[in-house]
Amino acid sequence: MDLRLWLIRMHIASVSLSKFCFLCSLAFCCLLLLLIPTLQPPPRLLDLPQPRPQARPAGTKQSHHGQVPAGSAGGSETQGRLVQTKESRNENQSPKRGTETDGGPVSESKSLDTLELKDIFIAVKTTRKYHKSRLELLIQTWVSRAKEQTYIFTDGEDRELQVRTGTNIINTNCSAAHNRQALCCKMSVEYDKFLESQKKWFCHMDDDNYVILPSLLRLLSSYHHSQDIYLGRPSLDHPIEAAERVKSDGSVSVKFWFATGGAGFCISRGLALKMSPWASLGNFISTAEKIRLPDDCTIGYIIEALLEVTLTHTHLFHSHLENLQKLPVDTVLDQVTLSYGGFENRRNVVSVAGSFSLAEDPTRFKAIHCLLYPDTGWCPESHPEH
Repeated sequence: MDLRLWLIRMHIASVSLSKFCFLCSLAFCCLLLLLIPTLQPPPRLLDLPQPRPQARPAGTKQSHHGQVPAGSAGGSETQGRLVQTKESRNENQSPKRGTETDGGPVSESKSLDTLELKDIFIAVKTTRKYHKSRLELLIQTWVSRAKEQTYIFTDGEDRELQVRTGTNIINTNCSAAHNRQALCCKMSVEYDKFLESQKKWFCHMDDDNYVILPSLLRLLSSYHHSQDIYLGRPSLDHPIEAAERVKSDGSVSVKFWFATGGAGFCISRGLALKMSPWASLGNFISTAEKIRLPDDCTIGYIIEALLEVTLTHTHLFHSHLENLQKLPVDTVLDQVTLSYGGFENRRNVVSVAGSFSLAEDPTRFKAIHCLLYPDTGWCPESHPEH
């Protein structure tokens, strides 16, 4: 009995010792974990990169809302470019409605576009029956100085004229009638061909316009082709009002300015691209049917009424509807386009002296051309005073 009691006591003592050893080991491990961080060497402090100075891009001005915050402009070339782009847009917006531009020489500090004649797409609208009486005169005069830039849009084939003159004559396959549908058909082809050309400016002219190319280049160079620019001369002294057919059960009235095609007009590529939903791939004809107005009115409708871009009025474009004899003689060569009266008013021409009589040169286009380009082969020889 005593032996059995002793064995029990020994077993209890052994279990107690094991528990004690386990607790001691656990306590030692916890103590070791606490001491490990203190036994490591202190970490080495790294030299962190310092923030770069908040310098504004060279030549950048203040915006209309004050200085650019230092935290947003510094160290960011993209932000600098955005600020400069915004300023250039604000400084060079087209004039507001009712303002005009004289298109005079632009100083280098204000020049917005490095422009060459090859950057301009000049579209001339004509019809087959005027190839001899009107078109050949243009080809003989100003078109001869811009053959690669000028595209003749007509309604009939004339391979003989195309081969003989080397001009770009495009048969639109539109009707030869002088009605709204035929005119809009040709304008639709003009617009699509311009987009294909990748040129910077689209300038539409009629077959009774003389284009003074140096003046056209100077005028367009005072704007930038990526901006929303619509240049021309209204034939009315007030906006036109049209019934905009937006629903099958009625229409609403809309007012807008438009540049008359008879004097010519120009549109920047940036603006022309925005016109695409209403003008490209035949949509121009559908848009014209919506307001039931001719091609030049439809152009104004898309730009002013739909895109809300203001027409920039200029007195440098002239049509046969004006009294051209009142144009001061000393300003004739500074204009962009000139025209002449029709059969009912043959004497409505610019008063330009020259070696050609009025019978020889009833439009005065030959006289103007020889004043601009006296080296032309068919111009009378000039006689210098000294």
